[in-house]
Amino acid sequence: MTITRFAPSPTGFLHIGNLRAALFNWAIARKAGGTFILRLDDTDAERSKPEFAEAIQEDLTWLGLTWDRFERQSDRLARYAEVAGMLRERGRLYEVFETPVELELKRKKQLNMGLPPVYDRTGLRLTEAERERLRAEGRKGYWRFLLDQTRIEWTDGILGPLSIDAASVSDPVLIKADGQVLYTFASVVDDVDFGITDIVRGADHVTNTATQIQIIEAMGARPPRFAHHSLLTGPQGEALSKRLGTLSLRDLRREGVEPMAILSLMARLGSSEPVELCTSLDEILEGFDLSTFGAAPTKFDREDLWPLTSRYLAALPFEQVRDAVLAAGVPAPLAEAFWNAVRGNLRTRADIAGWWEVFRDGPRTEVPEADRDFVATALSLLPPPPYDAGTWGAWTEAVKAATGRKGRALYMPLRLALTGRETGPEMAEVMPLLQKVPRPA
Repeated sequence: MTITRFAPSPTGFLHIGNLRAALFNWAIARKAGGTFILRLDDTDAERSKPEFAEAIQEDLTWLGLTWDRFERQSDRLARYAEVAGMLRERGRLYEVFETPVELELKRKKQLNMGLPPVYDRTGLRLTEAERERLRAEGRKGYWRFLLDQTRIEWTDGILGPLSIDAASVSDPVLIKADGQVLYTFASVVDDVDFGITDIVRGADHVTNTATQIQIIEAMGARPPRFAHHSLLTGPQGEALSKRLGTLSLRDLRREGVEPMAILSLMARLGSSEPVELCTSLDEILEGFDLSTFGAAPTKFDREDLWPLTSRYLAALPFEQVRDAVLAAGVPAPLAEAFWNAVRGNLRTRADIAGWWEVFRDGPRTEVPEADRDFVATALSLLPPPPYDAGTWGAWTEAVKAATGRKGRALYMPLRLALTGRETGPEMAEVMPLLQKVPRPA
């Protein structure tokens, strides 16, 4: 069975960047009829917050990316300790004592000598007496994984065949001096224990993947299939990381972006296929193909979400928005006609109330002085309500005959006089909805 996972750290809100990993892994599992796991990588007790854990689940639920199983790494600390003990027995985990300052000095020396800045394995050569002396001096040991210095190779689901020389990579730190289990280790243990078959994540994890493959094999397991999607940039190619504070799903939701607008864009962005608006998760799945995605950095512009949101709203039938329309104060007998009139003119759902205010209260914008006499004449020809779909055509014909105006010079001032807006729904549909009409002065 195909088993995938999305493993965010609850140290902040989900943003548009890490949504791609969630969407891709969810789609792979759903298309294969498999299992999608939501796992909170919360071994960093100081930075992980309950409010962020709750927000992650809320945001995924809002998008419709539901999960089949929920896990927290903080519940599995005993398991990580067990595996760490096994790796120590097998000689694959060794204690080191260098401070960050000492490591930085080593790194600079290696670079000055033209050598790759790779950890020199000093800790591996320490005797037990030397370790005891360092501990007596107040040093706290932490633990590195001993890499086999061979080439690590795999076929990536997006990047194709990859090969990394383990000798060019430092032995990764798996456990900190305070006992905190780091992502590289805890993630591997979980992926093995949960039977994860496919992992999609950002291209910045390629080196992590190489080292994790060796850790998985050291545990006696078989690595899953890996795929690394391109990293997002801003619309001008700038680093997106500097702008992620404005790209949280929570903020986009608050601004009125529709879930299907986000999913439609992210399901195709960076692929060879054009972005198409989908109206359901089934359509997202039908059009999703991991093999169409490329390795080049992918430009993301949040402004692209607005036309998709507008198009999504315009396609919604009344039954799906009935509650929102009624909540805006639209009388039930007018609600469906109102929705059919305005749905093509909405940027977000918040605009529903604004349009009803126009129809209910009349325009707040004054007609330009140059058109005031014309509008006064036109309004004198407008019969009292109620109006129907034929009112606009009959009225504008009468005004045209009386004033000689036609085209934009005829229609624009009349729309502005009745709605206070220069653009909007078809006026034939608007007229029966008007609750208040200005009268000639």
